[in-house]
Amino acid sequence: MVKVLLWGTLRSAADGQAEVEVEAGTFKELLDELASRYPGLEPQIRRGVSLALDGKIYREAWFTEIGPDSEVVLMPYMTGG
Repeated sequence: MVKVLLWGTLRSAADGQAEVEVEAGTFKELLDELASRYPGLEPQIRRGVSLALDGKIYREAWFTEIGPDSEVVLMPYMTGG
């Protein structure tokens, strides 16, 4: 199981939870499992999310491996300049 910290508005889409646990080995598996378990997250996942994995931010890195002890933070895409 992977612990995922949900950042910002993603929390309200996951029944107000700040942290959830899912079974996943890659970024795509994690997103698929979150969308299945928390349907409120699916629209944001479709719009785009970023994943911070052990302090490094990834965007659309579908097959990036996630270890069971990895620090995982999921956040909406950041925009701006």
